[in-house]
Amino acid sequence: MFNKIMVPVDLAHSEKLQRALGCAADLARHYSAEIVYVGVAAATPGSVAHTPQEFAEKLAAFAEAQGTTSGLKTSSHPVTSHDPSSDLDPSLLKAIDDTQADLVVMASHIPNLTDYIWPSNGGTIATRAKVSVMVIR
Repeated sequence: MFNKIMVPVDLAHSEKLQRALGCAADLARHYSAEIVYVGVAAATPGSVAHTPQEFAEKLAAFAEAQGTTSGLKTSSHPVTSHDPSSDLDPSLLKAIDDTQADLVVMASHIPNLTDYIWPSNGGTIATRAKVSVMVIR
């Protein structure tokens, strides 16, 4: 049913992604699917990496470690954005097409008051994506 599962990751907060990572691994195992980890970062130095190349290397290492742990085929897809906070949703939607993913599994945050004013990333992706989206809380 699914061939490639896209999992957006924030390497600065990877410890908060365990439920989504586990769910994606279970689905990939069930469907014999590949998991592609997508990360969006700025071209300027940040807390995770100083350059886009360094970010790509760290994301690739993360994907490789996840593949080793789960025994699944994994890959990475780094995206460079001039402003990741405002470009995150469009970048992730484009990554769905670029990676040819047919399912997105992504972590959600705990809802708060601002969700009534600004939609969550998971909500936006689920609303606009042309593929199935599973948001894990």
